[in-house]
Amino acid sequence: MSFRIASSPHNHSQQQTHVLMRKVVLACIPGIAAQCYFFGFGVLLQLLLAISTALASEALILYWRGKPVLVRLKDNSALLTAVLLAVAIPPFAPWWIIVLGTAFAIIVVKQLYGGLGHNLFNPAMAAYVLLLVSFPQQMTSWLPPQSLQAQQQHVLDPVCTVFTNFSCAGYSMTQLKTDADGMTMATPLDTLKTDLAAGRTVTESQQHKIFAAIGGIGWNWVNLAFLAGGLWLLQQKIIQWRIPAALLGSLALCSLLAYLIDADRNGSPLFHLFSGGTMLAAFFIATDPVSASTTERGRLIYGALIGLLIFLIRRFGGYPDAVAFAVMLANLAVPLIDYYTRPRTYGHRPNSHKHKGVH
Repeated sequence: MSFRIASSPHNHSQQQTHVLMRKVVLACIPGIAAQCYFFGFGVLLQLLLAISTALASEALILYWRGKPVLVRLKDNSALLTAVLLAVAIPPFAPWWIIVLGTAFAIIVVKQLYGGLGHNLFNPAMAAYVLLLVSFPQQMTSWLPPQSLQAQQQHVLDPVCTVFTNFSCAGYSMTQLKTDADGMTMATPLDTLKTDLAAGRTVTESQQHKIFAAIGGIGWNWVNLAFLAGGLWLLQQKIIQWRIPAALLGSLALCSLLAYLIDADRNGSPLFHLFSGGTMLAAFFIATDPVSASTTERGRLIYGALIGLLIFLIRRFGGYPDAVAFAVMLANLAVPLIDYYTRPRTYGHRPNSHKHKGVH
């Protein structure tokens, strides 16, 4: 008999990796359904393109590396990466955006680092950052919620727009982003940041029709849906509570302090928690077992660091959402966090060699 030590991700569940990955994908379904309801069925087309590209890219690079293709594809890790990237980009983004991003995530970020368990960064977030920096216009082309759209979507509009940049009726993305009053819409986080830069207060900014009681119309329900999926993952013991709790607690605390100091220049804690990709990050991205911290105290520090970075970048940085940048910066800090939070060896007595007579 031989004892083999495998690379991370390690888990204490009796479930195999492919089962864990599949359950995380299933937990994304409520969030995907909410996105479809409020922003159209383009997300389903993005999912199809992402999954196809991920599986093809993984198979190609595994074949080139001389690894067993079917066995590795069945672990569902490429599937999960594709799903997380697809739900993070605008549903009507051009087809080549998701294809390029998914191929980069699988081939460069995952496989060229050695495959599952060896990548330093979260593949989906690394690809998202690449796309956002390289193609900011396409990556910020979110449509208004369907209730505010001037042009109601046809069932084939996602296909036409994704592949031709025009809807079936000939409307461009600029026209599709226009609401019923002729105003070009942006996400709630982007709207707030733009208004604050223009000298408006938070209260004045939130007079825009895109804002709801918490977060923005549609975005609050998308975050609640991902929260529901995340709580199911906790109940199934697929993820642990430390990273989500630390991330959400840190973001809530930072935003609360800023809100108490100057409510005219800072959004409320509820606004930050239920806007953008906050819940997606807390339960599905930051909890990645490969790129996250591996110690119990380290997970708390890691999650709190992401929450802090999300707030700082949203408030003072140039990008409205900041989730991907926060996660990648925290990924860089993981080796240091793990080094200083690793548990003490059983039976170890610190500095015992300095005490004479102790054997």
